[in-house]
Amino acid sequence: MKRFIILLLPAVLLPSVLGSLTSQVTAAPKNVVLIVADDLSLDLGCYGNQAIKTPHIDELAREGTRFTHAFCTTASCSPSRSVLLTGMQNHANGQYGLEHGANHFQSLDNVKSLPARLAKAHYRTARIGKFHVGPLAVYPFEQALAGDGRNGVQMAEHCRELISAPDSRPFFLYFCTDDPHRGGGTGPAPHKGNRFGNEKSHDGIEEVHYDPRDVIVPRYLPDTPTCRAELAEYYQSVSRLDQGIGRLIKVLKDAGHWDDTLVVFVSDNGIPFPGAKTTVYDPGINLPCLIRDPGAKQRGVRSNAMISWVDIAPTILEYAGLESQGKNLHGRSLLNLWLGQETEPRDEVYASHQLHEITMYYPMRMVRTRKHKLIWNIAHPLPFPFASDLWHASTWQEAWAAGPDTLWGRRKISAYVQRPRFELYDLEADPDELVNLAADPAFAPVLAELKEKIKKFQQRTGDPWILKWDYE
Repeated sequence: MKRFIILLLPAVLLPSVLGSLTSQVTAAPKNVVLIVADDLSLDLGCYGNQAIKTPHIDELAREGTRFTHAFCTTASCSPSRSVLLTGMQNHANGQYGLEHGANHFQSLDNVKSLPARLAKAHYRTARIGKFHVGPLAVYPFEQALAGDGRNGVQMAEHCRELISAPDSRPFFLYFCTDDPHRGGGTGPAPHKGNRFGNEKSHDGIEEVHYDPRDVIVPRYLPDTPTCRAELAEYYQSVSRLDQGIGRLIKVLKDAGHWDDTLVVFVSDNGIPFPGAKTTVYDPGINLPCLIRDPGAKQRGVRSNAMISWVDIAPTILEYAGLESQGKNLHGRSLLNLWLGQETEPRDEVYASHQLHEITMYYPMRMVRTRKHKLIWNIAHPLPFPFASDLWHASTWQEAWAAGPDTLWGRRKISAYVQRPRFELYDLEADPDELVNLAADPAFAPVLAELKEKIKKFQQRTGDPWILKWDYE
């Protein structure tokens, strides 16, 4: 038997309801592209590095908002990506470490991710390149597109059909390169630096080669020929990433979707050298973040707002008209920052690190304000563990062989490996995070205040490691 539903509305409401329905049908789609680079620090032209060539990423910065105080919550691949896709700290979503191989960390089954939330709002969801989170039921992308993660140009072309499809549903594309992660073996003697994926040619890519003498060695790394050789390879990988983003922008423009697509570009964590990746020092967590909202009235905006990767999911949800789904997440939407609307300023961000590889248990909690940073090394009696690719890096092995008093950048190797329970830094006076003030009586009030901030952060976000204040 057929059943019918009859909706009776007062005549005065009918025009407004029909108008609302019509506007939903005829409104331009609100597409979203989330681009995640792999192990990229602030080594881009738009962030002031004049030695590297990144014209397409620089164009994206000129078209959107460039954040100078953007921070991931953990400088480790899978945990960081889980935060981007859920808006939850990884100690709460369960992605405590790397997803692949024997590490086998996965998010909790009850976690709701961006692809799941957007699919319920009739989005087409697709991913390409490095996925690195699990399980699939928590991150249920409708399509998994094939593509070489070292060839962003090829990846972009493989997205063309999705972007150009005559489908009325908007799309969410998760575009993740393998560049500039370490890989590809080592180069020739005498330096034998890692090749960063540069050991072979890539169709459609015009490889950009760098002279080691021209690279900019950051203060936290040693200025040695070996380090310069590795940085030159890293730069080449970054330039390859840049060409892939340029092609993706072209595909969006060709399809007529450049002006109805939110584009978010970030990195999962900092450069793959000790002192950055897997640490909560600024080189590991202060990362590039470029967001182009086609509805923004101003272009080329530089924002010094303090933002966190927990803010990315709420931002995307609000852009998609699903702001109510982001209210219980750990971050907040950033849309107001470039739409000219009032927003409460944030002057602190938090980091939460558990592991990288399964053998690397070293939980840390961090609060960073504009002036101070406090790091709580929960497992401080242990030596700081090394990711396998960082340990085998020729730059590190060269320094390690020289002994514990050797400087790694501006910090002794012994101080890098064995850390105290608390590290307190005055970032204005000591941007390199070298002078630990935790035992200085003059900074006792600051230490107490920041400890309390970490405890309240743990309470807000359901952090199981909060017990370690009492038990260790």
